[in-house]
Amino acid sequence: MMIDEALVRELLDAADDDSALVLLEGRARVAGQAALRGDDLRGAAVVLTRAELVDRLGTAYPAPQDLTLMAASLDDAVGKLGG
Repeated sequence: MMIDEALVRELLDAADDDSALVLLEGRARVAGQAALRGDDLRGAAVVLTRAELVDRLGTAYPAPQDLTLMAASLDDAVGKLGG
């Protein structure tokens, strides 16, 4: 599993709504906008931002099972990107 509940929680806990869950070289991580503009994450694909995550969940304080379901959904979607 590339995207798990802990990673979704990390994005949800990010201070900036523009922080994003990104993919780079087969790995997922949470990064702020400043990091996304830097060389270390050049070419990273943005999966979704914190603001988009809150919108999808309907709240900034979801139940643990909602985070688990979101992580599974995101992981499935990312898995299908490989073609």
